Amino acid sequence: MKALRRLAALCAGVATSASLLVVAAPNAVAVTDLELATRWAPIHYQDTDSSDYDADYLSKIDFDLEWDTLNNWEHQDDVLSRMSGHVYYSVVETSTHWFIGYGFYHPRDWEDFSDPFSLYTHENDMEGVLLTVRRDGSTYGKFEAMVSVAHTDFYSYVPSGSPFVSGRENVDGTVPMQTYNGAAHPTTRQEAKGHGVYAWNGSGFPGGDGVVYYPSGTAEVPSSGTDSSVGYKLVNIFDVSGLWSRRNSATTFAGYGTFRGDNGKDNAANAPWGWDDGNDGGDIPRGLLATDPAYLVSQYFNGEGSFSLAYTRNSYR
Repeated sequence: MKALRRLAALCAGVATSASLLVVAAPNAVAVTDLELATRWAPIHYQDTDSSDYDADYLSKIDFDLEWDTLNNWEHQDDVLSRMSGHVYYSVVETSTHWFIGYGFYHPRDWEDFSDPFSLYTHENDMEGVLLTVRRDGSTYGKFEAMVSVAHTDFYSYVPSGSPFVSGRENVDGTVPMQTYNGAAHPTTRQEAKGHGVYAWNGSGFPGGDGVVYYPSGTAEVPSSGTDSSVGYKLVNIFDVSGLWSRRNSATTFAGYGTFRGDNGKDNAANAPWGWDDGNDGGDIPRGLLATDPAYLVSQYFNGEGSFSLAYTRNSYR
């Protein structure tokens, strides 16, 4: 037991990537961050707009093989095969919970009408969800809550049977679960063009067209704007050559957590550490959904039961 405690203390002080083991709850089987993120990765309903289907396909930030985000709008439709499904993820942990963030990236936040005053469109777009998973001694834990990012608002959801209830923020609904590869996954939906993220509402796509993405581990390109099965690959935000390591890059970012962009409104898109709800209180500043998710969740919900605010691992810090 003393050896296990020494190992846990060592791992808590080391910045990790997906290749390193998570320090698990007692008697749990240790899993990698990638395995954990894959287990709970959403089945994702991406609405598309028929005026420009592929502008709503998921992609990587460096889909054009470089990290200059000032040309992503222009390059979005150059080579369709580059618009393959990727989703960014991060894992931070306390002794009681894992907090798994997922970010969905699009090169354009766009409209199907002219925007001469740059009021409705901008280059680059990343919105996503945060999952709260209890470390209950099982291999992958128990999913208890979700917060989604839709523009400048966050929305709160719980799966059926969760003990979490409304706190400072009201619970906005139930997260539907769907079985994929023998396991239940949360189901999310994302708007066309503006790309706000919510829990799936169980209905079809507006207009009948959309893409359903699955966490298959393979980055696939939709066959059209209506495709019911497209695989996506997870990308660790904390990878050595990944997004977090570029946070001070003037090529990618105009400021802390804000992507460079000059189509439509300048510099209007954010990475997870720049996400913000405009009216959830001064003690929950911009970026806390990523950098201090335990505190945000403790304020958004009540009924959490045993819930630690002290991180055993948090590579955002």
